[in-house]
Amino acid sequence: MEFCPACGLLLQIDPGTGDHRLRLVCPYVCPMQNKIVKKAKVVKKEVEPIFSKADAMKLAPKTATSCPRCNHGEAYFKQMQIRSADEPMTTFYRCCREECQLEWRDD
Repeated sequence: MEFCPACGLLLQIDPGTGDHRLRLVCPYVCPMQNKIVKKAKVVKKEVEPIFSKADAMKLAPKTATSCPRCNHGEAYFKQMQIRSADEPMTTFYRCCREECQLEWRDD
């Protein structure tokens, strides 16, 4: 985000036409215009496991639920508030069966 040095408003992107390239312009009457010269580089984050360590799962509570992969009837679970406060909590599960260890969530 960039702001107009004259009035302090947030600059908006003007798509430009013809020979004009993308540029940032002040939405007010200021003559401020900036050419966009650098491109933002998107960096992907590594996907972190739901439960960080295998030992931490031994301390997690268990519940009676069916694993979607192996149909084992018990899973470890953890609840987190990952959306806004007026939305319900998200429950993360991990199959208790050593051979499976599938992780899934219930929104």
